[in-house]
Amino acid sequence: MREPTIARNYAEALLALAQRADDLDGWGAMISDVAAAVQYDERLRRFLESPRVAVEEKNVIIAKAFQDRFPRIFVRFLQAIVSHRRQHLIPQIAVEYHALVDQVEGRVHAQVTVASEPAAPMRENITSRLSHVLQKTVVPHFIVRPDILGGVIVRVGDTVMDGSVRRRLGVLRQHMLSTATRG
Repeated sequence: MREPTIARNYAEALLALAQRADDLDGWGAMISDVAAAVQYDERLRRFLESPRVAVEEKNVIIAKAFQDRFPRIFVRFLQAIVSHRRQHLIPQIAVEYHALVDQVEGRVHAQVTVASEPAAPMRENITSRLSHVLQKTVVPHFIVRPDILGGVIVRVGDTVMDGSVRRRLGVLRQHMLSTATRG
């Protein structure tokens, strides 16, 4: 089985546990904290990935380290990941978990490219229009690129909606050139 599929399966299991605990956000924060620790703490990553340290020893240390911070079932989930030697997938499991939560809650993330930093009312307007058009809650991620001249470019997944002034000028230019060659 490929690693993205394995990570997705663990994320689905984590989602089921979080739903049972009725705390999707809390469990999301916990897996994100662990993923960040694994990614950015070199000592922790080496410890978890070391073949010289027995799985049982790793699980004992995980239990001691997290027993006061996380629910027991979450710690057992982490121990299952380590027992199956999938600890390197923890960051990917966190990403997959958040994608599943977005799906469950009807949320989509949109990359919104604008020519200049939008004021708060403009951000709210763009967000509300996108939510209306997509019929989902939109979480915008604004990017400023002055080269688009004006307007907005929205990317949601593989879909791109280009309403930039730069694109419109390009279309107008093509239209004028094709008209000039016909005449």
